[in-house]
Parts: sequence; structure tokens; C-alpha cells
Amino acid sequence: MARVRDIQIDEVSKEIRPIYKKFIENYGPFSNQAKVFAHRPIIFKYMMSMLMEMADKPIIDKRYLEIAIVSVSAINKCDYCVAHHAPNLISEGLSNVTVDNILETDCPGLEPLDILVRDYAVQITKDHNKIQDKVFEKLREYFSEEQMVELTFRITLCTFFNKFNDVMQLEMEDSPLLYLKNK
Repeated sequence: MARVRDIQIDEVSKEIRPIYKKFIENYGPFSNQAKVFAHRPIIFKYMMSMLMEMADKPIIDKRYLEIAIVSVSAINKCDYCVAHHAPNLISEGLSNVTVDNILETDCPGLEPLDILVRDYAVQITKDHNKIQDKVFEKLREYFSEEQMVELTFRITLCTFFNKFNDVMQLEMEDSPLLYLKNK
């Protein structure tokens, strides 16, 4: 159980209710996260709306976002995020073995661009102030500046979510639990 009580949809303002409903029904199995964020409507309104809008208008292939998110979450040991995002990686064509070994230097099943994204996510998470220009030169071969900004934002935002979820002790929803049981 989370450290604060769940806020149900009927407890939020009429302004927030459509965002809450859409987030719960369409964004993914993050209902327990939504129920905690709902304590602060302004956070809920802007954070969840932003995530849904980025999902509705993607500029980066989902495979690369999920590689970054799972890598960051594995480093930060956020079981909640790994369990929620690993199935997305599998649906993007990666195997359980790849997902389970995502941080290994010789991780099977990763292509060169996958490795670049993974290594960028790892470096941001572990040693953000030592990223060299040559990393951006390599990223520019595959991503526009707009994409690099979003990728960097999503990587750093993931650390926020990892810490928030763990500090608030979010309970795992059923579908990610199924993933964990089937590993």
C-alpha cells in the first residue's frame, strides 16, 4: 500500500476528471500512480497531460524510449517501472533475456542504435555531468535536436518517477505483476 491514500476519480475536480479517466484507461497500467499524483491536482493535470500528449504525438520510436526507461529504472532499482515498461520492450521485439540483461555490456539482442540509447541513458543516470560532445555527435547521426531534447527529458524524468514511486511505495498493479510472475 502506498504511503498516502488513493484518490479515486470521483474525488478529483471536474477539471481533472477527464484527464484522470483518459490516463487510467489509455496510458497504461499506471492507475496506482495516478491515484497518488491526484493528491496534487496541478501536478496531475500537467504531468499526466504531458505524458499522454507525448504518447499521442511521438517523435521518437517507442523502442528507444523504452530501452532508455528500462535502463534507467534498472540502474535505479525501480521494480515498479521495470515491471511496467519491460512488456513494452518485449512488444517492440526484444526478448526477456535482452530485457533482463539490458545493462550488460554485451547484452544479447541489442542493435548498435539500441546500445547508443542505452549507454546514453546509463551515462545520464550515473554520471550526467561528464557527457562528452562526441556522444551528441553520435546521437546526431540518428536523432534531430528536437528528438535529443525529448530523449534527454524522458531519461531524466524517468529518474524522477523511479524515486517518486519508490519513496511513495506504490503498489504494483495486476498486469505488471503478471509480467514479474512469468519471468
